[in-house]
Amino acid sequence: MTELKKEIFNVIAGTSLGRALVYTCGHVIIAMTVVSVLTGASLFEAGLVAMVEPTINGFWYYILDKMWTKNFKSKSV
Repeated sequence: MTELKKEIFNVIAGTSLGRALVYTCGHVIIAMTVVSVLTGASLFEAGLVAMVEPTINGFWYYILDKMWTKNFKSKSV
């Protein structure tokens, strides 16, 4: 492995952002495979589902977290 490749690997493996990106890529690949196998959809269609669904879940989590923080954080102390 070249020195540059080692440095890139260390940056990815050594940061939360890097690990989150690797996890997200794995999630998308797994979701594409599952959708394609279970439904017979093309990889393009499965890829679209695999990209749209996590994006919607991300927005939902953001909204949920905001509502949760607003309604419960001040009451728990």
